Amino acid sequence: MDEIERLAGQFEQHRAHLRAVAYRMLGSVSEAEDAVQEAWLRLSRSDASDIQNLAGWLTTVVSRVCLDQLRSRKTRREDPLDDLYVPDPILSPVDPEDEAVRADAVGLAMMVVLDKLSPAERLAFVLHDMFGLSFDEVAEVVDKTPAAARQLASRARRRVQGAPVGDNDVSRQREVVDAFLAAARGGDFEALLSLLDPNVVLRADAGTTEGRGPAVSKLVRGALAVVEQALTFTKLAPHSRPALVNGRLGVVTVVGDTLMGVMDVTLHDGKITEINILADLPRLESFAIPA
Repeated sequence: MDEIERLAGQFEQHRAHLRAVAYRMLGSVSEAEDAVQEAWLRLSRSDASDIQNLAGWLTTVVSRVCLDQLRSRKTRREDPLDDLYVPDPILSPVDPEDEAVRADAVGLAMMVVLDKLSPAERLAFVLHDMFGLSFDEVAEVVDKTPAAARQLASRARRRVQGAPVGDNDVSRQREVVDAFLAAARGGDFEALLSLLDPNVVLRADAGTTEGRGPAVSKLVRGALAVVEQALTFTKLAPHSRPALVNGRLGVVTVVGDTLMGVMDVTLHDGKITEINILADLPRLESFAIPA
């Protein structure tokens, strides 16, 4: 076995971890894969004999690639439509063989909040709070002192505290999702209302039509307003079914062989507190439809 093959084998052992870091940093499946691939390219061009901690080296490289990517993006945060953006979902069948899909999941509601942090805040929070890196290690990536890295994470933590924290009871999630679909299919206003928290938020990202702003993207607050919107989706309900969305029970809408929408549902005390819908067809084309 030559050196490149040996190195590739070692890299593959860390790929899942690197992908998880990159996805939480970028909120994009394709960009996360690109960041991981860039880490491999840099490793393959390096003198690996000088790397004492390969996992740490790779995590640092991927983090720096992601930080550069975040900084180079056109700033959506100055865009009034920013609140309508839904990050890429990770889709899985309802009963995956790998239970780690659920154990390591970060819901779309959290990803929406992460997307509103500054690049440095997001990196500090993801690396320290989600992956347990020290502030010395975080500081090396953001090129700041450990004390400054701690402050970045603290600021991010305060902003993230308002993110909805979903219940992790999978059987309860399935019960609520099934009830939601049944009520939507039947146009049952009262049944839908009974499933929603009074302060529920619905965010629908249908992308943008060039020159005309959002297609049907919208942000709706309050149970009554959300039910009115949900009833407009009744015609698509027969094509909708449960699927794991970022490790939690959600809904995919499939017409023929086309993925038309993904719905992520956040529950608290058995009520739906947030619904995030991705209905941006060009983005959805890149996702495999879960079985």
